[in-house]
Amino acid sequence: MKFKTFAAAMLVASIVVSPLALAKDKVYRWKLAETWGPNFPVFGDATKNMAKMVDEMSGGRLQIRIDSSNKHKSALGIFDFVRTGQYQMGHSASYYWKGKDIETLFFTTLPFGMTTPEQYAWFYHGGGMELMKETYDKYGIMSFPGGNTGNQMGGWFRKEINTLEDLQGLKMRIPGFAGEVLAKLGAKPTNIPSAELYTALERNTIDALEWVGPSLDLRMGFHKIAPFYYTGWHEPATELQFMVNQKAFDKLPEDLQAILTYAMKTAAYDMYTQSTHESAINLATIQQDYPNVKIRSFPPEVMNAIKAENDKLLAEFAAKDPQVKKILDSIEGYKAKARQWTNFSDRAYLDNFDSK
Repeated sequence: MKFKTFAAAMLVASIVVSPLALAKDKVYRWKLAETWGPNFPVFGDATKNMAKMVDEMSGGRLQIRIDSSNKHKSALGIFDFVRTGQYQMGHSASYYWKGKDIETLFFTTLPFGMTTPEQYAWFYHGGGMELMKETYDKYGIMSFPGGNTGNQMGGWFRKEINTLEDLQGLKMRIPGFAGEVLAKLGAKPTNIPSAELYTALERNTIDALEWVGPSLDLRMGFHKIAPFYYTGWHEPATELQFMVNQKAFDKLPEDLQAILTYAMKTAAYDMYTQSTHESAINLATIQQDYPNVKIRSFPPEVMNAIKAENDKLLAEFAAKDPQVKKILDSIEGYKAKARQWTNFSDRAYLDNFDSK
């Protein structure tokens, strides 16, 4: 009798415990679609690092296959891939989706906006993540910071920009809000996938382009065609994004959800440090090996006009959409606070002690 009772108890226990055991043994296989081509440095390193961390921390229970743009054939289709569940994850930049939802634009960067440390502080401590969640919840997408380039350069130009007239009719690859700003000043902005940039510049399809900065620009060969390299204004803290399909995420056990979240956060910051390093190395190479490259800053007349149009456009967007106004108020309010500290710390240090 006692044996039968014990056997029955063990049977009940096995029924209760076995689903937990099975959950621990189950392997989840995901796919990630990225905007970038195969083996693309820095950006592509972020996705590989994230997937590797997830695999190691989960003991192989969550495996993420990365499909680059040559595989899925739609560099700017990542939003829809993740929204529809065709891919569980994506890696791209939020401002690429401004044509689908203008609210997404503001989670990459803004002209004359925050620096990278300021922006990360806003995301994680100043309400940025909550606002981004409000924007992407509508599409069943979770969006996370996916790696920052730091301050991007203003672009490569065939001809020097001396006056506002030099912007008239200028065909320039420049995405996001900055392209709309330049359009107000007579330029003709366009967005072209990275794999097509050199050819477009070489064939005079465009007169100028911005890509990232020395970290990625040198390998692209733009300096062979466009010798004027301008300092930045339009993307002071360009944050890429990891996108996750909400339904797929909800199906993961809690420990795998946590592992994925921490891996994305770590890979994003690792990309920022890598980008800083590569920019330092490559800028030195440009200055030493390519003396034909002329590094310039836009003249005050041009910068003042750009800033004025930027402010007008932001005000127009805010007036049309209450949620846009909410996001912009949060960004501007936080920047005003954070910039005080930036001025007291980094700016003061560089002004007082940095030798040129």
